[in-house]
Amino acid sequence: MRLKLRKLMDRALTACGYLAVGVMALFLLWVLVPVFTKGVGAYVFRGTMEHRRMMLGEFGRGDPDRLRAEAADVWRAREPIYKAFAAFEQELDAMPASRRRELRPAFRGVREDVAVLLGPEPGAQLPALTRRMYGQTRWQEARKKANAVLFEETWEYNDAGSRRVLVPRATQFEGTALAPVFTSIERDLEAMMRPRLTVYPRFLTDHSIDAHFFGGIGPEVVGTLYLSLGAMLVAVPLGIVAAIYFQEYAKEGPVIAFLRSCVNTLAGVPSVVFGLFGLAFFINTLRVSPGKSVLAGALTLALLVLPTVIRASEEAIAAVPRAYKEGAMALGAGRFRTVATVILPAALPGILTGIVISMGRAAGETAPIIFTAAVSVGQLVKPSEVLTQPTPALSWNLYNLCTEHEAVEELRHVQFGMAATLVLIVLALNLAAILLRARVARQLKG
Repeated sequence: MRLKLRKLMDRALTACGYLAVGVMALFLLWVLVPVFTKGVGAYVFRGTMEHRRMMLGEFGRGDPDRLRAEAADVWRAREPIYKAFAAFEQELDAMPASRRRELRPAFRGVREDVAVLLGPEPGAQLPALTRRMYGQTRWQEARKKANAVLFEETWEYNDAGSRRVLVPRATQFEGTALAPVFTSIERDLEAMMRPRLTVYPRFLTDHSIDAHFFGGIGPEVVGTLYLSLGAMLVAVPLGIVAAIYFQEYAKEGPVIAFLRSCVNTLAGVPSVVFGLFGLAFFINTLRVSPGKSVLAGALTLALLVLPTVIRASEEAIAAVPRAYKEGAMALGAGRFRTVATVILPAALPGILTGIVISMGRAAGETAPIIFTAAVSVGQLVKPSEVLTQPTPALSWNLYNLCTEHEAVEELRHVQFGMAATLVLIVLALNLAAILLRARVARQLKG
């Protein structure tokens, strides 16, 4: 009876384990699939004529002769709109004053929306902001802006509440020289924008232009790698040395118990506290840099992940069979030589696991680097500048674009592109560490 009960319990626990793995896999898919499917839009999309014009003007990429020929075809589709604007201006002066007062603000709104869609009118003074020098560079956004030209958003209020209503602007200008504009945009938008499938792998390396309206996330990617690798360069040696001390040199007592308690407490401290500590200690007290810098951010992140490295390394060292140590010492090896040549190599797979977890956390943290290293907009930081200059980083810039940017809705592709890239970087670091761990384990087995 007891044997049957044990088998039943084993099967139940096995089923629960499979169920937990399945639920976790479904949860990961639920979270990651939308991020990757929408993030792909930053790299592959239908780019318009304005995108190709922007790439040539801002990055010097593209064939100028081909672009000029394409611009001539596009101008033939857009020219009737600007002619209608000129004709309506003349017609507006001849209208009665009341009608003129009604239509002039509406005409100004239409003209501004068309400029957002197609770019500045030919012959007009170029705007100061780069975002206003070009029309919509993506076909999906171009269609949204075309709807903003064709329809005016109003609200209807009644006893049941309120609802959004889209009123065709063509009805307001019916019978005027401006009326053909709306028909032309609705019918010939594709000819005006010339959408084409575009693959943009340099989104990963290009710098951003005008607060991420154009360009890529190159400085953010490099900044994230600087901070993550810098943190591990500090945390890994300190963590491994501390773990060796706790396991091989320290004698159990109140002091060691207190130190272990401190390590465990540090592991539960909120990350924003580490950021404030880094600002107060590394920047204001030690003055490791004049202000925010990659160095200060890396040191702060190193303190953040240090408890994880210590605990993982300590557990890996403790898991090494005691016979390894006894055999080495029996052959005459000292304590240091035993640790360096026997225990550490045997514990290396477990230590690498802790390093992988810590590196992933360091790459994704936002709060610690807000105060010590990150800036919203910045250029690529050179290796010679990491001691003194702040850097953009994927985690902080992603948060900033999603919450504080003036054009949050227009930059969804950049936000999801950043999120997908950050996840891929963490996965790539984890994969590299897993492969390294497997290789070390095979070598240890002989």
